[in-house]
Amino acid sequence: MTTPTAPPTTARIGQLVADVREVVDRGLPPDTTAYLVGERLSPHLGADDLLTDGQREGDPERYRQHILHAEHDGSFSIVALVWLPGQQTSIHDHVSWCVTGVHQGIESERRYRLVPDGATARLVATEDVVNHQGDVCGFAPPGDIHRVRNSCTDMAISIHIYGADISRLGSSVRRVYELPVAER
Repeated sequence: MTTPTAPPTTARIGQLVADVREVVDRGLPPDTTAYLVGERLSPHLGADDLLTDGQREGDPERYRQHILHAEHDGSFSIVALVWLPGQQTSIHDHVSWCVTGVHQGIESERRYRLVPDGATARLVATEDVVNHQGDVCGFAPPGDIHRVRNSCTDMAISIHIYGADISRLGSSVRRVYELPVAER
């Protein structure tokens, strides 16, 4: 049984899919794959013809996910996340490598480190990053615990490319953290 693949929704998404497929098919380590996929994503960010009007729609309750492509073999997915002002994720990590690029607006990210604390654990904030339109970042687990927020007064849109089939999984989140947080 194969996972259905959504057809490319714009010609530019079709080109991005082909570019990402070429990198993923090399079978490189996750961190190298994320770096190279980020290079392929960067030229598409901010382009008017990347998304359809429907893929730019937000949700007043929470950030909205639009699946743009899921590779037939489950090796990667491309998703647009639309964030209205103030919307944010929980503190979480991921099931696979991920590359994120800001297509529109500004996103703030707080990164964390998990610290054993006797029989339990706590999170320590390690870095605050502000990503503007055109900025790309990537990571591969472990060490990918973070929270993302739309910190601007307008809608923000980011393109996320995951090394997993998000259409089947429903989300890239592996685990949500509800632990005490220490500020550095």
